[in-house]
Amino acid sequence: MTGDRNRRNWASGAPWEAIAGYSRAVKFGRFIFVAGTTATDPSGEIVGEGDAYAQAKQTIANIERALKQFGAERNDVVRTRIYVTNIGDWEAIARAHQEAFGGNPPATAMVEVSRLVDPRMLVEIEADAMIRTDYDGDN
Repeated sequence: MTGDRNRRNWASGAPWEAIAGYSRAVKFGRFIFVAGTTATDPSGEIVGEGDAYAQAKQTIANIERALKQFGAERNDVVRTRIYVTNIGDWEAIARAHQEAFGGNPPATAMVEVSRLVDPRMLVEIEADAMIRTDYDGDN
């Protein structure tokens, strides 16, 4: 993590972070912003190739991993933005989103895009969270 007292950055180690110069997540005060996240496993391999539901589930798990770096959890998410390469997959992706956030649903949007960085990727999700206390951990 880097930054001053009010800002902390976290990198997951995905190859795109270094290439594009971004952090997987940034905490600023009580706010956490998770960058566009896809269905990759810890080694960078795509999970659920051809399966929008499986990719959405893995993507949300990756977002949850980023949130945990700052002491946050799914219930702290207040907004998601979902990018899909085929809007026809919306029901499968929405089902994964509802299963994850249904008890405390965030504001959200789903938008079809022409493609993502890898043609095997079907969904990318951004998440914004607000934690209840100013967690200042370094894990």
